[in-house]
Amino acid sequence: MWQFALKEVMEQLILGIETSCDETAAAIIGDNGHIYASQISSQISEHQRHGGVVPEIAARAHIDRIEGVIKAALAEANITKDQISAIAATAGPGLIGGVLVGTVVAKAMAAALSVPYYAVNHLEGHALTARLTNGVRFPYLLLLVSGGHTQILAVEAPAQYRLYGATLDDAAGEAFDKSAKALGLPMPGGPNIEHLAKSGDASRFDLPRPMIKKPGCDLSFSGLKTAVIKAWQETGEDAKQKSDLAAALQAAISDCLYYRSRAAMQNFRADFDIDTPDFVVAGGVAANQTIRERLKELCVFEGFSFHAPPIHLCTDNAVMIAWVAAEYQHAGLSPSGRDFAPLPRWPLASLTPDMTVQHTSHHMDNAS
Repeated sequence: MWQFALKEVMEQLILGIETSCDETAAAIIGDNGHIYASQISSQISEHQRHGGVVPEIAARAHIDRIEGVIKAALAEANITKDQISAIAATAGPGLIGGVLVGTVVAKAMAAALSVPYYAVNHLEGHALTARLTNGVRFPYLLLLVSGGHTQILAVEAPAQYRLYGATLDDAAGEAFDKSAKALGLPMPGGPNIEHLAKSGDASRFDLPRPMIKKPGCDLSFSGLKTAVIKAWQETGEDAKQKSDLAAALQAAISDCLYYRSRAAMQNFRADFDIDTPDFVVAGGVAANQTIRERLKELCVFEGFSFHAPPIHLCTDNAVMIAWVAAEYQHAGLSPSGRDFAPLPRWPLASLTPDMTVQHTSHHMDNAS
């Protein structure tokens, strides 16, 4: 997609590697944000027969595919590995087997090429993508919503996040995926729920909206997922009502994200004196068009500017991982030491500019 020859390119070229879940990805960007290559090898077909991602299968697939994906990215960018100036790889959070594959390869390449290595927080990749694609300026309010994570934060700078709220149990994407599995829908669950909901009547089922009337900005989706499963069983698993239940689930999740984001907007305005603040939604669930439209309505109502990355950069990709390294370079932050150990859990709010990991955060995010 982004193929062209590099002639006397002055910017540094960063190789990004992403292996946190079930996609093996590599990308090459310039430190100015120009995308030269983006390659993704999906493992969906391997995991569909199991109804979900199997960590051991995912790790083995990453081992089998990562060399080919990196070679494909180099070929797409029309460069050799010797032209790489820095290497970034997801070091967590995620399935630790897959994360280890990506970090070992990245560290080995960085050592062989004598270039800096950046251990990237996968969530920070999602958090900063809108700066690459939409030019959003610091600070901004972020709703990060994906298969394994749901949280609302103020993004002040690279490695500087202020947590307003997070899920106390399941993530929104997990509620989509587990409900889809209960309804007999194949992977990926979220997109299949969204497709089915288009023909459904959301008013047919009265599903709960957990937490929306409680103080603060925390969320909860475990009870909603359970309510969907119970409602499906009570219908006698009537296929005619499946689309209605999918629509009701999507509406309930949209409402939860709407009202908790609205509460966070009040906190953000109290913390930052900005006439028209920016609101960003990112992560895999941000690809859901119904949720996007609902959040756009919220931004109009509250006086925020709405931003969301292109759909292909909402789901897991390596462009966002390389971009975090570019952001760190621009901010004058040091690269990671090659002794940085991968982390299955790594909350965004624990990041500090010196890459110190603090494990005392109240909200410890589940791995994807």
